Amino acid sequence: MLPVCGKNVLARIAFSCIVMAGAMTNANAGLFGHIIEHAAAYAAAGVAAHEVERHLDQRNQGDRTNAGGVAAEGRYAVVFPLSEAEPNPRLTPGALNPAVTQANIRETICRRGGYTKSIRPPEGYTERLKREGIRQYDYTDHRLRDYEEDHLISLEIGGSPDSPRNLWPEPHHVIGGWGSYTKDKLENRLHALVCHGQISLATAQHDIATHWIAAYKRYVGPQPDQTRSHHGGYQ
Repeated sequence: MLPVCGKNVLARIAFSCIVMAGAMTNANAGLFGHIIEHAAAYAAAGVAAHEVERHLDQRNQGDRTNAGGVAAEGRYAVVFPLSEAEPNPRLTPGALNPAVTQANIRETICRRGGYTKSIRPPEGYTERLKREGIRQYDYTDHRLRDYEEDHLISLEIGGSPDSPRNLWPEPHHVIGGWGSYTKDKLENRLHALVCHGQISLATAQHDIATHWIAAYKRYVGPQPDQTRSHHGGYQ
């Protein structure tokens, strides 16, 4: 696509050439005038082509979906098969935070004031694990932006913040909609259920670690929600 600056340059060229052509006398309107006319037409055509391309791009913006129904972030977002929505249990079985127990959830994960933010590992650490995980999982897509280095058992239900056994490069986009953004909704829901005493901490940890898609269908609903959202107010 021609950048905006390129469009402006072509427009100026077209205008200048038209003015020059109109200002020329009949005596000078030979070969040079013919060249100017062609230059003006070329520049004008470039502007028109840019406008057509921009219109088509805007018209198709809302149709950028893949065969699996997952809205792609831009033209080149990778969509993973459903088999890669959940981690390999051998590499990422999940791990717990021993500081969080059923007896102290009111002082830890269920208190307001940023508990999970206080224990979240630094970005440099999780980015290094993400690079290593992409190699371990043998993903062919090596772009870091296509993954979230996610806690299998989320911090808000007592997952380990820094154990490599609880972190894996989770794809953002998976066929059917079962990517990282959908899992975020399950994490929020389980956190709310635990803090309202509707399920035990151990149940939430077990269900998300063993089969998070099944847990989503049980606690959230049958259809994945891929919209981005922030975590709840206890974070």
